[in-house]
Amino acid sequence: MGGSRRTGPRLSVLDTAPIVRGSTPSRALRNTVDLAILADELGYHRYWVPEHHDMPGVASSAPAVLIGHLANATRRLRVGAGGVLLLNHAPIVVAEQFGTLAALHPGRIDLGIGRAPGGPPAAVEAVRRGGTRTAESFRERLKELLAYFAPRENVRPRAIPVLGGNVPPVWLLGSSATGAELAGELGLPYAFAHHLNPDAAPEAARAYRERFRASGHTDGPATLVSVSVIAAEDDDRAEWLAGSTRLKVLSRVRGHPVPLPSPEDAAAYPYTDDDRAEISARSGSVLTGGPETVTKRLQAVLDDTGTGELMVTTPVYHHTDRRRSYELVAAIADRLRPRESPPSV
Repeated sequence: MGGSRRTGPRLSVLDTAPIVRGSTPSRALRNTVDLAILADELGYHRYWVPEHHDMPGVASSAPAVLIGHLANATRRLRVGAGGVLLLNHAPIVVAEQFGTLAALHPGRIDLGIGRAPGGPPAAVEAVRRGGTRTAESFRERLKELLAYFAPRENVRPRAIPVLGGNVPPVWLLGSSATGAELAGELGLPYAFAHHLNPDAAPEAARAYRERFRASGHTDGPATLVSVSVIAAEDDDRAEWLAGSTRLKVLSRVRGHPVPLPSPEDAAAYPYTDDDRAEISARSGSVLTGGPETVTKRLQAVLDDTGTGELMVTTPVYHHTDRRRSYELVAAIADRLRPRESPPSV
């Protein structure tokens, strides 16, 4: 991978800083720093962290803070938010935060923008009390944010840190055709969450390209697709590791959410036939297998969406297994064939 690679898609990382069963937020954040350093060495292109609130299994709640630390710990990676949930924040504050990051780390900061609430209702209300959360309010806030990144003379207020060109690329995040259409209409690069809604990926990619209007934010339609991947030395090992996330999903569906359990605990769980059927119906979003199997499944995503960049998130319990999965995915990059060139942003 890296700068000498010519044929494969770009590969990037989405990391929630997972707090697994028996661990702590501090350990999860240290693991995120360690994984970012590894991704930098392996030649991954960008490393994004999300905004989530009051979610016991996620340590990434303050992306701007974490991004600054990750950018200091790495040399080449683009580091960004995947994403900032704009309805939780005043647009000028987001512009100031990311203008500051772009000034301190020129050419290395991305700003992904999402519309999701980012947590349970009580947490959402605590983050922004009484805030309006409609599609129209999101569109208005997004346009306000973009205006701060293109300041006009004698127009106030301004986000001072962005002055002089400290402007990160703004990506719109989504998991449906609705978000894809908005990204296209505004001429923004678009990141699709295949790991949340794999069946909608082809339609969203098509809707984005059909609606795209040039705006100066990117040279042309620019996409990335985030995919959940568990890679191991062979299919059996990968399936065993995937037991953790399958038990976690089952527990959430049954109304008893738990931090990510160990694969040993998952293997020992007394599943009923109904449990197995539920897992089978909900496990398609995680691409699991050895190198050959993962290559085929990632190629299918490339073919279905036409993207030139895959952003990988890996929900496994042991950090050493997570590191190994990213090493294996990096090693197969040259065997993948994207239909479109990687995005220019």
